[in-house]
Amino acid sequence: MKTSSLTGAPTIPVLICALAIFLLSAMDVAMKVLVLAVGVYNTVLWRSMLAALVAGAGWSAGPRTLPTIPVLGLHALRAVIVGIVILCFFWGLARLPLAEAIGLSFIAPLFALFLAALLLGERIRRQAIWASMAGLAGVAIIMAGQFGRASYSQDAVLGTASVLVSTVFYAYNLVLARQQALLAKPIEIMFFQNLAIAVILGLAAPWLAVALPANLWLPLAGVTALSLVGQFLMSWSYARAEAQYLIPTEYSAFIWAVALGWLIFEEAVTWTTLAGACLIIAGCLIAMRANPRLAEPIEATI
Repeated sequence: MKTSSLTGAPTIPVLICALAIFLLSAMDVAMKVLVLAVGVYNTVLWRSMLAALVAGAGWSAGPRTLPTIPVLGLHALRAVIVGIVILCFFWGLARLPLAEAIGLSFIAPLFALFLAALLLGERIRRQAIWASMAGLAGVAIIMAGQFGRASYSQDAVLGTASVLVSTVFYAYNLVLARQQALLAKPIEIMFFQNLAIAVILGLAAPWLAVALPANLWLPLAGVTALSLVGQFLMSWSYARAEAQYLIPTEYSAFIWAVALGWLIFEEAVTWTTLAGACLIIAGCLIAMRANPRLAEPIEATI
């Protein structure tokens, strides 16, 4: 494996991970466009159906075995959790600047540290406490920036709350993902996760679903492709390099959120968002030392 002569870090996996984060950041932009056009429910429903078809074709084409009932149950449980994460995150994203939503989402790994202690019996280390304090201070600064604006809206407050709810469920998702990875291959996980989300959301289709306008099918296909390719490249990177090298790279999502939010939506970034996001990222880097397996940002899943 090729490594950097200066740091010893695996160069190719780091670059591939950085590319994955860029693709997933571009997916966030496209998802925001779709959510603003047809709402979060229809966007997630149609994306999950299309992703299930693509991932299902990949799963069917390779060597496979049908998952057992307990594994299917785990797939279904994680699909419910991921579905809540996606709905809450993208509902909030439609009401917040891109950089602010991504910055707030980074606090998820800090919740995961405490859930791992609660559910898996892992010891809460001193680093986790310091990390949480830094992360919560970052969230407080971002929210203070919102309330300090002369023109802050109730939508922005509700969007912030929705993103924070998504991070709590995403933290639980991280714990489930560790269990799932021991029992199934990535392509199987992607297929059954998207299929289960599509089925669950489809139960409300008679009341909530609308036909996607013809001009939005191409953006939807782009969103699905960016999501699947980004997840695949990230999985490839994590299979070939330690988390300590890759996790710092993943926080480049905030840089892309700032750039793409300004370019596509003309969103200005406040100093409180920058300061808060830096504190949250610092907290997550501290958390990585406590438990690298639970320090992945939200971009890795959605």
